[in-house]
Amino acid sequence: MDTLRALPSVHQVLEQMEVQALINVHGRALVLFAVQRALDEERTGGTIAQPAARMARVETLVRELRQPRLRPVINATGVVLHTNLGRAPLSAPAAQAAALIAGRYSTLEFDPRTGRRGRRHDLVADLLRYLTGAEAAAVVNNCAAAVLLMLTALARGKEVIVGRGELVEIGGGFRMPDVMRLSGARLVEVGTTNRTRAEDYAAAITPKTAAILKVHASNFQVVGFTESVEVDALARVARQHGVLLLHDLGSGSLLDTAAYGLAAEPRIQDSLRAGTDLLACSGDKLLGGPQAGLLLGRAELVDKVMKHPLARALRVDKLTLAALTATLDLYLTQSVVALPIWSMLGASADAIAARALTWQRRLLERGIEVEVVPAESTVGGGSLPGERLPTTALALTSRPARATELLRRLREHAPPVIGRIDQERVLLDPRTVLPDEDDALLDAVVAAFA
Repeated sequence: MDTLRALPSVHQVLEQMEVQALINVHGRALVLFAVQRALDEERTGGTIAQPAARMARVETLVRELRQPRLRPVINATGVVLHTNLGRAPLSAPAAQAAALIAGRYSTLEFDPRTGRRGRRHDLVADLLRYLTGAEAAAVVNNCAAAVLLMLTALARGKEVIVGRGELVEIGGGFRMPDVMRLSGARLVEVGTTNRTRAEDYAAAITPKTAAILKVHASNFQVVGFTESVEVDALARVARQHGVLLLHDLGSGSLLDTAAYGLAAEPRIQDSLRAGTDLLACSGDKLLGGPQAGLLLGRAELVDKVMKHPLARALRVDKLTLAALTATLDLYLTQSVVALPIWSMLGASADAIAARALTWQRRLLERGIEVEVVPAESTVGGGSLPGERLPTTALALTSRPARATELLRRLREHAPPVIGRIDQERVLLDPRTVLPDEDDALLDAVVAAFA
């Protein structure tokens, strides 16, 4: 207790020259909070810090509060759609469109032609109809929201039939049975985990059935003795029995993934053409846009869904709509090469290897020896599970530092560089590093070896 009597007052600390300099930069309120917190820590710990140590603690507290927790990183993992890192990076036109709208008023829910209120999801409806062939389209804040809204508005209190092998769980604990329960629809499972046939669906239909739900297995594969029912066959069953066919398509591609050397991923337009009544998919996966959930299909169903009270709670903001519009415009003009995700997926093995070798040469010039090794990239983001893309990676090894220590140093750099560990080496994959990030990545490697 006697020791704590020497603890200075908040006012005394605030009067110090160094603290006054902090106030000039960060404002009095924030610095006052940091000083109070630092003194409370000393009081609680029963030890008075040296003035220099106290000042350092105050500066740290201010810096931690002011540094955004959400900040850019360099994705060198080789996972193209890295969910933890924000999935698809936006194209330059999409980012510019969002920035332009962010600081201004906009036509979000206003029609300049009539002077009357408009509907925000109409802003992208024409583009989506043209690109997909859907009668109508709407946008909510993600695919999970789209599925929940679709089931709530169209099947609450009724039965929805799902193949047992499609009762998926995706990241974050999103389980299809839980979503069904939350929507008020009654889940009816048919078939087995590995084999389900059209007659299984037909036999399960009752007067209480509202819909058949097809769920794309976006993040896993069932291989071997398997059988599932394609959309066109399910559409015939649905038509014969007068029920709806709904489709949770997940990643939502408009392009032919096979043209990029990948497994065939079902496209939005193919599902609608095959007879789906209403489809839900993501905007930030294989579409390459911002986080959004697209609802596409028959006009009367889209209208009914978007008139449900839940739709307001799941609506998107002006930034998402601006970025999505710009993203769709790249498809409209056949300029998808400007979409980072498709640029990454379509990158040639030679181009990636050349970039890795350039990194190696530039690091050697700075006294850092690294290897260039063959490796594999993945699509990620719950899309094209099991697909591997050949790549060439930079392999970092440092003795006595362990790979985990190198990885930590890279993460703590500004900007953070996120790699992966393979056989006690840190691998940095050029496929997922944006073209203007090379200098920053190499600076981080040099700092990690310092």
